[in-house]
Amino acid sequence: MPHIALVTLVVRDYDDAIAFYTGALGFELAEDTDRGDGSRWVVVRPPGSTDAGAGLLLARAKDDAQLARVGGQTGGRVGFFLHTGDFARDHARMTAAGVRFLEEPRHEPYGSVAVFEDLYGNRWDLLQPA
Repeated sequence: MPHIALVTLVVRDYDDAIAFYTGALGFELAEDTDRGDGSRWVVVRPPGSTDAGAGLLLARAKDDAQLARVGGQTGGRVGFFLHTGDFARDHARMTAAGVRFLEEPRHEPYGSVAVFEDLYGNRWDLLQPA
């Protein structure tokens, strides 16, 4: 069955992005391969994910047009959804790690949720489905 394996996220700097996603969000660095031309193949995944689970390909912007898109790839909307089985634990851990939440946690019919920004301003939902 087809599935989404990777989603590209354009970043300013590989190492800053790796530090944020692995440190603040607790993702795992799945791959970091030098491609020989100054670029790298960098993949991060939520903890416990397998190669069959969706991951982020962190792609460093190569020109001014790509650099202008960093942090705004979804037009200011929430573009990424990080599911959790323990909202309170992960919200507290992420807050302590310096993640900027844009709102207080909400409890909706579909689950507990709060919007946060990554290091570039991309918006994410931390969501524990009901």
